[in-house]
Amino acid sequence: MMKLIRLEWKKNNILKYVRNAAVMTAVLVLLILPMAGELQSEEVDDVFLHGMGIVGTMVKLFVEVVYIVFTAVMLASFIVSAYAKKTMHLMFSYPIRRRKILLSQMAAVWIFNMAGMIASKLLIYGILLLSGPFLGISTAILELGALSFWIDLLLRSAAMVSIAYITLPVGLKMKSSKATIVTAVILVCFTHGNIGPVRLTDNILFFVILFVLSAASVYLSVCNVETKDLI
Repeated sequence: MMKLIRLEWKKNNILKYVRNAAVMTAVLVLLILPMAGELQSEEVDDVFLHGMGIVGTMVKLFVEVVYIVFTAVMLASFIVSAYAKKTMHLMFSYPIRRRKILLSQMAAVWIFNMAGMIASKLLIYGILLLSGPFLGISTAILELGALSFWIDLLLRSAAMVSIAYITLPVGLKMKSSKATIVTAVILVCFTHGNIGPVRLTDNILFFVILFVLSAASVYLSVCNVETKDLI
């Protein structure tokens, strides 16, 4: 499987996505730094989320929104466009089970975005910690040495990348990369929105439901791939 994953990265020029992820992270830093300084100086009632404070909340919000859409973009490029352009015919002619090929493509996207989201969050946290004293941003609540911080970082990043796979069946059904990306934008608005004073991202049941939907989406994408006609 790892060999297939590496082949997918090579075939799709993964360095291009590394560059794009680096640019996204740089833009997020430029966006978050002034906003964090401005909000820190104001009276904000609800600024704590999972013990991270307003700075941690902002980093989570922006990075997760960006990477959900970015994951959908990569799924569209790696998988949906291959169906739309009929290049999947060639891939499925290899002496490898179709399901294994498709799962390796999904895994290639998941591993990259999981690592990218964690790296982006840590880099932004690091920059905030270094620049905080100069910009008047309080980062004392960012307890990077706490076990709970790392558990939250890993589990939340895995969950956010995984829920982007809800967009895959839509893209495959319509054979449209645009449909995959538009679905991701709608998903972002739904997952990171509020219902009155209730934050959806605070609700564990909400995450469980989304994870189940993600697993169902992966299953629906591969269940009939061995016998389904590509045309």
